[in-house]
Amino acid sequence: MMPGPRASARLIAVALVAALSGVCRAESGPRQSRIEAFHVQGNVYMLAGAGANVAVQVGEDGVLVVDTGGGATRDDVLSAIRELSDGPIRWMVNTHAHADHTGGNETVSQAGETVNGNPAAIISHENVPLRMVEMDRPLTERPVNTFFEPGRDLFFNGEAIFLYHVPRAHTDGDIMIYFRGSDVLVAGDLFLTTTFPVIDLDLGGGIDGFIEGLNLMLDITVPAHLQDGGTYVIPGHGRVSDEADVVEYRDMVYIVRDRIRDMISRGMTLEAVLEAFPALDYTPRYDDGGGSWTTEMFVEAAYRSLSADREQVR
Repeated sequence: MMPGPRASARLIAVALVAALSGVCRAESGPRQSRIEAFHVQGNVYMLAGAGANVAVQVGEDGVLVVDTGGGATRDDVLSAIRELSDGPIRWMVNTHAHADHTGGNETVSQAGETVNGNPAAIISHENVPLRMVEMDRPLTERPVNTFFEPGRDLFFNGEAIFLYHVPRAHTDGDIMIYFRGSDVLVAGDLFLTTTFPVIDLDLGGGIDGFIEGLNLMLDITVPAHLQDGGTYVIPGHGRVSDEADVVEYRDMVYIVRDRIRDMISRGMTLEAVLEAFPALDYTPRYDDGGGSWTTEMFVEAAYRSLSADREQVR
């Protein structure tokens, strides 16, 4: 029996992903398990290998940490921070509630100290601790310095730091953090180089919010020569990027979103949309090879997000 259109499309996509994955493995070799620190620019470093990227700003005032990785690597993350600076850890920022970004909160916070002697303060949007309560996360892992406005700012280690809330994107509590003096933007899971956008509908995520967040990044970032360099962007997962990488990712999300929205407007069911494979041309680049976030999972989340928005308009 000949495979149907959907099966054929999937076979093509899987073959392309497998081929691409083989090339990547051949080029990169065995993956290292230890935490590695990379100087991005200015006062900002990125720690890789913690399950999710961790950003660290160091200077005369002490240390500020953005996200803390997963729980299994919490001690390794703290050791890596201490290799960068022995100054006091004053501030921590959570980009959202997921445990792969906040699993080390307690360990890093307790190792730090505010100017009044308390553990390092954890900052987030107000939706983050509310979601952590739903997840039954310990009190010591939850942020206590929260804000509900579209943004918040502070001055630390000689530079202005801006926090921007992006509602209904990856979750409903996402923030990105811009270090103005260092010219580094920490995106959390609002921008990835490893997979399609992860839309957590249960935590208030939505594809239109994702695009709004990526457009905000493009408002902030400024390229250097021939679109290379300039403002650097630390993604939630993957490699350090610049504006050109964000443009490529934003355009991909925009195109796939519009394809799915058009299919919904023509009355196509979720099953029919999946069979049409609207993200096929981007699957070799962004499908994770059948892991935790596949192309079909992204398309289904986008479909449900757009369908819910359509119902609200009615």
